[in-house]
Amino acid sequence: PTANNTFQALSTCQAIQNQQPGISTRNLTAGMRITVPLRCACPTKNQTDVGINYLLSYPIAEGDSIQGISELFGADPERTLEANQLPDLRSTIFFFTSLLVPLRDPPSRVTAPSPPPPRASPPPPNSPPGGSSNRTWIYILVGVLGGVGLISVVCMVIFCMFFRKTKKKTDPIISSESIEAYEKPLEKSLDDGSQDFIDSMSSIAQSINLKIYKFEELQVATDDFSTSNHIKGSVYRGVINGDFAAIKKVHGDVSKEIQILNKVYHSNLIRLSGVCINQGNWYLVYEYAANGALSDWIFNRDDNGKYFSWKDQIQVALDVATGLNYLHSFTNPPHVHKDLKTSNVLLDGDFRAKITNFALARSTGGGEGEFALTKHIVGTKGYMAPEYLENGLVSTKLDVYAFGVLLLEVITGKEVTAFYSDEHMNLSDILSNVVDNGREGLKDLIEPSMLENYPSELVLVIVQLINSCLKQNPTVRPAMDEIVKSLSRIQTASSALDS
Repeated sequence: PTANNTFQALSTCQAIQNQQPGISTRNLTAGMRITVPLRCACPTKNQTDVGINYLLSYPIAEGDSIQGISELFGADPERTLEANQLPDLRSTIFFFTSLLVPLRDPPSRVTAPSPPPPRASPPPPNSPPGGSSNRTWIYILVGVLGGVGLISVVCMVIFCMFFRKTKKKTDPIISSESIEAYEKPLEKSLDDGSQDFIDSMSSIAQSINLKIYKFEELQVATDDFSTSNHIKGSVYRGVINGDFAAIKKVHGDVSKEIQILNKVYHSNLIRLSGVCINQGNWYLVYEYAANGALSDWIFNRDDNGKYFSWKDQIQVALDVATGLNYLHSFTNPPHVHKDLKTSNVLLDGDFRAKITNFALARSTGGGEGEFALTKHIVGTKGYMAPEYLENGLVSTKLDVYAFGVLLLEVITGKEVTAFYSDEHMNLSDILSNVVDNGREGLKDLIEPSMLENYPSELVLVIVQLINSCLKQNPTVRPAMDEIVKSLSRIQTASSALDS
């Protein structure tokens, strides 16, 4: 009731509970003080470039539509769709949630639609004098709650007028939901088998020219998803038109990942070729990477007899860096992967690396080195940069930090958690000690059996590069284009040593 009624869906029960985890959600007492996070947002650079100066948080009422809400404030419905990352005007919006309305100017007045007239009822019997007094208090209470809701909306607009002047940009949708909530944001819609939802999501795939597969086609391709074709998790190998494909079953909203993968095309980013929807589940059809995940090659060498040479390591590192540089420097606005790790890098038949799993990817809303804010902290332990964990800062330097962790795992064959002997220690301190001690320091970092196969001069250069990526201060970390240049020089030097 506090989230849905008092604050008219400008907050959620989960968000309020996250602010005070020690308080029961059902036993609030009169006079208790609680912190209520309200949904608000400020325009991104792309929005301000087209004249959008404000984002108004509108509490959705029963019977509301995207078209109607936009017309209420004189907003462009297409801009409203973009602000809320909705595919079209038929998209389902839910009562007890809110909608961002992009505005050029602050609203001069807020006019709520008139509620339907109440049903006619027989006249009430005569009541004692106290009854009239009780009804008066009810009217006063209703008026106060209505006033709170109106003031909340106006405060949102005023907040944006001042906050957007700062250099930091906020996430268009700030939430403090849990990881579980993030992974299944539309579970109710999917479980209910909402035809409107499925139709709208299908229209996304069709609008961006992805092939729409029938479920029967995927059953044939995977031999009815047989165990012999199971790769890992919910991913299966299939044969479509004579070519291998990787088919991933997903339960949840994948529209953002589909839209991002349709925007980007690079040999070091996994290619999405088609989709299928069946019984509330999505099936994403990707290009097939014959040699599997990078993690299988660097953590399971002895178990599977797989060997990853120095030359292979540098090539894979260069491929990953090149893919990230494309996301950071050649997409507009720049995009951040946000979940780079060895299990999210696949190797094709020629051992060339391809970055996969764009479920957490998002645009930064600004240029290289610019920061945005979020309270929605999700990712993989050990790979998340300190500024993101502590303050929710999002920039391309998140991927730079994660790349440093990935490269550290590649050259040492150890998972990042093995380096944390003290939970308060940071990786940069560990690497700085190695760099200071030169070749002797490398013996504490890399096992002798591996180190003897590495060119000692170049491995020290790699450690220095890793150390620069893992700096606590994101502004002093190198950009991905600098990392690509450094790795290219190391690759050239490695080839010279072989000749």
